[in-house]
Formats: sequence, structure tokens, C-alpha cells
Amino acid sequence: MSEKKELRWRQRFENFHKSYALLDQYIQKPIETELERAGIVQFFETTFELSWKLMKDYLEAQGTIARSPREAIKLSFQCGLIDDGYVWIDALSSRNQTVHLYDEKVVAKLIIDIAQVYYPAFKKLYEKLIKEL
Repeated sequence: MSEKKELRWRQRFENFHKSYALLDQYIQKPIETELERAGIVQFFETTFELSWKLMKDYLEAQGTIARSPREAIKLSFQCGLIDDGYVWIDALSSRNQTVHLYDEKVVAKLIIDIAQVYYPAFKKLYEKLIKEL
């Protein structure tokens, strides 16, 4: 593992940690206003973006190249970095749809998915990688 690539994933982890911590801080609180919903969606978007880039950097430090979010997720699942590839692919799909959120019912479902499905996946990734630091 090259020292530069090792350092890169560790730096990316620090950014992921900050974003994850914000999501962690607010995901368990009641989400009642439009502003709160927008904030949770934004925390999800940022945390997801940093998580797949973290996976990519981690894989590169291990000698594996991932060229896209989908490929980073697939390879992370194959090497055991993440447990459920389907959840992560769904998170990617949800992330891609967040720029088109106009319907309150769709936003409400996304908030539920973030709290019940995606946040636990972020937590598992965080807990796995914190042990490697």
C-alpha cells in the first residue's frame, strides 16, 4: 500500500466522519419542518458522496481501482468493506434522485429510508473503518 494512497483514504475518512457526525446528531430527532427535511436530505447527500469516495480511496490504497460510485460499491461489497451491496446501490439511486425532489410524499419516504436504511449502512462503514485508523 503506498503511503500517499494510505494517507488519502485516511483524510477522506476525516471528512466522512464530520458529515456522518452531523447526520448522526440530527437523524434521531423529530423532523417536522421543511427546513429540517431539507437539512436531513443535504446531510444524506454529503455523507453518501463522501462514503463512496472513501470506498474508492480505500480500495485504491489496497491496489484496486474503482472508476465510478457503482463500481466502488460493487468492489467494496466484494472485499467485505460493506455488508449489503443492494442497500448501497439503492442509496446511490436515492442520491441521484434528490435533485428532483418536488413531491412531499417522495421526500417523506426518503427521510424514512435515510433513517432506517441508509444511516445504519453509513454507521457500519464508519465503525468498520474507525477500527483501521
